[in-house]
Amino acid sequence: LGALSKGDFVRILTEPKAALAKQYEALLATEGVKVSFTADAIERLAEIAFQVNERQENIGARRLHTVLERLLDSLSYEAPDRDGESLAIDSAYVDKHLGELVQDPDLSRYIL
Repeated sequence: LGALSKGDFVRILTEPKAALAKQYEALLATEGVKVSFTADAIERLAEIAFQVNERQENIGARRLHTVLERLLDSLSYEAPDRDGESLAIDSAYVDKHLGELVQDPDLSRYIL
């Protein structure tokens, strides 16, 4: 078996009935926060998962869970106070919240 490609990660994030992006949208909706992921955000998340797997231990699709968890960590804690809000997560949001971690191999090793 070979390593997953960026395209594989995109498919995992979007195609299954219970895709990770859909799961996080549903989870935050229980707190009254409507979250949606733009296509460029999905692409960027897939790219980050691929890059971290290449640099660190390759844990396959499980990497997506750690990346999404880190991306939405603060939003998850703030969700009860953000009831009724909508948020479209785009690549800029992803870079703002994950950019430094991805660029620093020492941090990504322990956090992602």
